[in-house]
Amino acid sequence: MLKPFDGIEVETGPAPAWSVIWLHGLGADGGDFEPIVPELVEDDWPALRFVFPHAPVRAVTINNGMRMRAWYDILGLEIAQRQDETGVRESIRFVQTLIERENARGVPSARIVIAGFSQGGAIALAAALRAPERLAGVVALSTYLPIAESTGAERCEANRATPVFMAHGSLDPVVGHALGLMSKGYLETLGYQVEWHSYSMPHSVCAEEIEDLARWLGARFAAAA
Repeated sequence: MLKPFDGIEVETGPAPAWSVIWLHGLGADGGDFEPIVPELVEDDWPALRFVFPHAPVRAVTINNGMRMRAWYDILGLEIAQRQDETGVRESIRFVQTLIERENARGVPSARIVIAGFSQGGAIALAAALRAPERLAGVVALSTYLPIAESTGAERCEANRATPVFMAHGSLDPVVGHALGLMSKGYLETLGYQVEWHSYSMPHSVCAEEIEDLARWLGARFAAAA
């Protein structure tokens, strides 16, 4: 029996053969990226299930302890230095339960993409590289790799060849472009295939980015056909 799900789901056709688990950013919710589905999906793609979970509500230190939806606490402006490792690891485990939930509904891990924006993208990266079964890919938008120093020892062999799509705004004042590039470089030193895109935008998503992501996702579906 499936556990209750707190979030939003969108299916692009009957009996979805693929799933995209998409994690929102700090202070948003699962509905934040629901409108992207019709802009992203191509007519010739297989039926997909988009899973947009809501993060739990918690106090966020950098926002004066205000309670909001967050995958982990943000302790200060140096987000890659002062990290809420406990919160990150809780969210990594949560993503694994979502993967298992899709498995129980007939979608194998090899046909699951883990995606996220900002804080959600950080968890997407951290969770996917530690997942015990091979995934179809990882999408990390305007984000960075958290608890990076643990990644080499904790990553799973099954996902060492999993393709990664990373995109970032060169004008991002929230998650610095340099931090995104640093994470990309670190992943490449570990041997990951990272497709990197940079756009002249702040902490947001642009039309060109959606087009590039659609092409990348289409290649994942074609490779499995």
